[in-house]
Amino acid sequence: MLIGYARVSTHDQTEALQIDALNKAGCGRIFTDTASGAKSDRPGLAQALDYAREGDTLVVWRLDRLGRSLKDLIEIMNTLDERNVCFQSLTEGFDTTTPGGKLVFHVFGALAEFERELLRERTMAGLAAARARGRLGGRKRKMTAKDVAMAKTLMADKTCSPRDIAKRFGVSKATLYRRLAEADSCKTQESKIQ
Repeated sequence: MLIGYARVSTHDQTEALQIDALNKAGCGRIFTDTASGAKSDRPGLAQALDYAREGDTLVVWRLDRLGRSLKDLIEIMNTLDERNVCFQSLTEGFDTTTPGGKLVFHVFGALAEFERELLRERTMAGLAAARARGRLGGRKRKMTAKDVAMAKTLMADKTCSPRDIAKRFGVSKATLYRRLAEADSCKTQESKIQ
């Protein structure tokens, strides 16, 4: 069965052109959305994907009506492939029921994997460069060394409860205890070195 999907970005636009093309292609059921392609919440697309069964073909007027990015298109195409549902784009002539369409699909998949690998390599190189400059990754600590020293003095004084001390520095009690333990651990390691 051919299942059509049409999407327009705004209420000012009409999906009549898309629906006419999908009907002409022989779609037995057509689902629609009025939403930007950048939005991930597209109930019509979700219904079309739920409705599709093994051996069916999801048909769109143009490829950009289906996905908002190459990554999004690949994810949708992988979902269709896992469920043995074919895909066809009328304008681009993209059809995964043909050998040429399957080839294009696999090229898209290879490009997506290449993009992921490039991103991973750039991330790793950036982290290595930051470490070489002495900067460690992760979030900035809420308590500075000066704050830890002051908290240690307040804890020794016993006039403030740990809860009040933690509140004063804007951290949880667990964070307060962890930072105090880290400071003690650092001092122990420094004394062993000397």
